[in-house]
Amino acid sequence: MASCVEQATETTISLKGSTKMVTEFFYYAINSILYQRGIYPSESFDTITKYNLKIVDTCDDKLKAYLSNVLDTLEGWLKELNVQKLVLVLQDLESKENVERWAFDVTCDKSISANPDFTKPADLKHIQRGIQDVIRQVVSSITFLPILESPCSFDLLIYCDQEVSTPDGWDETTAKLVIDSEDLPLKSFTTSIHSVAPTVSYRRT
Repeated sequence: MASCVEQATETTISLKGSTKMVTEFFYYAINSILYQRGIYPSESFDTITKYNLKIVDTCDDKLKAYLSNVLDTLEGWLKELNVQKLVLVLQDLESKENVERWAFDVTCDKSISANPDFTKPADLKHIQRGIQDVIRQVVSSITFLPILESPCSFDLLIYCDQEVSTPDGWDETTAKLVIDSEDLPLKSFTTSIHSVAPTVSYRRT
């Protein structure tokens, strides 16, 4: 009986590719949080297809420019394996109280050199499924997080392993923790070079 044999292929990901993938994830995760939590009006977002999901992407030029500036810097630090955490904080505009804090812990494979062409075996479908799971949880967050009673602003914080050159317009800041918070870990994903583990902290009601 004739047999059919398929050649096995190994899928790999480079440091450069992993960095790009994680940076892109952060862009869409931030958009989803800002949309789901009503920080910007719904008309500030378009619906697109990404990761085989319907997700949102801002059409607000100022927000898009701000996110591009922050994430371009983050991308460079991710490529240097120097990022510990990205944090999105929601702050009550009136009381200035931190009411919600989305912390994305980042673990980097320190065994590799910061070589953008370095590669490791990776299952790209598995990575995409992991990203899908996180985005789905962000989208469903409106069902379990407390309603934000007042208008809020947001801020982005980046934690690095060591001293980095601070870009113009950036400042060192406090951790901006939520006082007396409930902490809820979300699903995580890994590219095999960078791993991302989100937790949302919110004010007790």
